[in-house]
Amino acid sequence: MHKVQIGQDIIDRVLARRGRVHLFDSLDPAKTAFVVVDMQNTFVEPGAPAEVPVARDVVPAINALADELRRRGVTVIWVNHANNGKGTKTDWKGFFDHIVGDPVKIARMIEYTKPDGHGAKLWKDLTIHGDDLRVTKNRYSAFTSGASTLERLLRSLGIEALILAGTKTNVCVESTGRDAMALDYKVVLVSDCCAAFTDKEHLATLETFIMQFGDVMTKDEVLEVVGRKVN
Repeated sequence: MHKVQIGQDIIDRVLARRGRVHLFDSLDPAKTAFVVVDMQNTFVEPGAPAEVPVARDVVPAINALADELRRRGVTVIWVNHANNGKGTKTDWKGFFDHIVGDPVKIARMIEYTKPDGHGAKLWKDLTIHGDDLRVTKNRYSAFTSGASTLERLLRSLGIEALILAGTKTNVCVESTGRDAMALDYKVVLVSDCCAAFTDKEHLATLETFIMQFGDVMTKDEVLEVVGRKVN
């Protein structure tokens, strides 16, 4: 688990802007979704091409939070990443050609991120229920135009608030959360259910997110507000 704490200077800035640390006193379970991003073999499995070792550490927390949120009536959605392609050709040329770059790594990553491939499968230690929903994306953010059906799904379900978890905190989770806020969803990033390569990267996202894009809570803090009755 990441051992980080949002700095007091950041908290002071948040308080100066809005007079409170946390944005939401209550979240309606019927209008809330727990969206877990990229907890799949490509990122969680030891030795995988984009392995994030800390991601394995947050699995128990994700499972515990998902179990309790289901019990309260929150929709659980697992979002995984996949890219279609043939040979070295892929539907995300900019990422593979410029961000990955190395031909050997490109070939391995393309193989891992095939829609029906091993890398696209959810990590074996996650607890998945039959009524959970699944979405596949092909960009960092699940809300990028054409990247997935997540927004359409959420709108059809009447979802107004997202609780976000997964990996990497500072890439796909953050990108999805930023875009969700821009689309007027209430967004909570769950600090102890997200993982990045380093504590520094993880903390940078938490501090940026709480200032500009939504709320940051622990899983226990999330459970304090989901379904809470407010007078």
